[in-house]
Amino acid sequence: MSRSSVSRYAADPSAALPAGRMLVADILRRPDGRVLSCSAAPMVAGALGAAGHQVVTGTVHLLEEGLDSDLRAAVAHATASARRAGDVLGAEGSGGVAVVVAEAGLRPVAEAAVGSWAQVMGPRTVLLASPRSFCAGVERAIDVVEALLEQQHGLGGRQVFVRKQIVHNTHVIADLTERGAVFVEELDEVPPGALVVFSAHGVSPQVRAEAARRSLQVVDATCPLVTKVHAEARRYAERGNSIVLIGHAGHEEVEGTYGEAPDATVVVGSAWDMAGLDLPDPSKITYLTQTTLAVDETRETIAALKKRFPQARGPGSEDICYATTNRQHALQAVTAQADLVLVLGSENSSNSVRLVELARKAGTPAHLIEDCSRIRPDWLRDVATVGLIAGASAPPALVQDTLSALAGLGPLTVREQITTTEDTYFAPPSAGRKNR
Repeated sequence: MSRSSVSRYAADPSAALPAGRMLVADILRRPDGRVLSCSAAPMVAGALGAAGHQVVTGTVHLLEEGLDSDLRAAVAHATASARRAGDVLGAEGSGGVAVVVAEAGLRPVAEAAVGSWAQVMGPRTVLLASPRSFCAGVERAIDVVEALLEQQHGLGGRQVFVRKQIVHNTHVIADLTERGAVFVEELDEVPPGALVVFSAHGVSPQVRAEAARRSLQVVDATCPLVTKVHAEARRYAERGNSIVLIGHAGHEEVEGTYGEAPDATVVVGSAWDMAGLDLPDPSKITYLTQTTLAVDETRETIAALKKRFPQARGPGSEDICYATTNRQHALQAVTAQADLVLVLGSENSSNSVRLVELARKAGTPAHLIEDCSRIRPDWLRDVATVGLIAGASAPPALVQDTLSALAGLGPLTVREQITTTEDTYFAPPSAGRKNR
């Protein structure tokens, strides 16, 4: 479901619901004036929107004078289903699930939706993995764009262009776009002489050269830990070494690192790629890795490389970043206790995808979700304990939204499990600092 699939219904409750629309209650207003929040509404609306229905959210006035009979009947059915499922509809802060339709043809759909969520209502525990959400490199990159937007607003509205996504998260990109950032795929989309930001994933020397040819004002938001890998690639290539870059071909970070020494570098994705690997001098091989890989799988790949080329050596310190490692360890601490794992993150976020793979490898069902609207009722059936984590590029607010939505299905106990505390900070480049 896209961000625009569900909108808020602000019409007077006595007005007709637009044709073809379904209204999911985020607030239930009872005849006695009591107002109850339906915090599960984003999940209900998201599931209906994903099924192709036109959905709005808004206040449902229970048995309010002026609502036509179809609306009243649909609301009564919805609230009755919630009560039968054990949701304490009249309790403070709990509003159950209600779906309203104005057309008789949509009534079965509304009833089925309410019934599916009613079946998964009840008490539940969330094991909240920590660390989670933004890492220092992501915070730095976002801060750079925000600072430039503030500065350019003060300089007459000069546009801030960003090559690729500043970080891999759709919510971050949508927010910055709304605030004025212009995201482009390549530099030929940027006017000569304009201001452009390089994303946290880094760029190749070829991209930097193109920026110089176009006289672009560059602000580099590359994560310092990615910059470290770039420097290693240059250094080992200058020594005449072959570089085995372990990572996902096509990922922006891998493309940038590969571009530092393309004639000396070969990209491998897994241990299976070692069989056909042919390098000129087995005594001069260095391996580097993408910073967002699965730790265990990367160790297997390195072991396979060393088995084929015993003299292969890595850098002085691991390239997989602290944030990726910490989040994988945090998830491992909760996975064995969970019936289901939810990972907040976008599909193009490598570190988030690795978390899902890690949970599934441990035998626990897991899903990658952009936000709580992507949760489906069948995932929660017979699930008493949910493991929850957010990838390093997912905003912290999405975690709270997800907890609130799950609480709309019944009493929720949240237990945070902290495996380590992060205090890493990366100062932004001088051109991208706030309060300049």
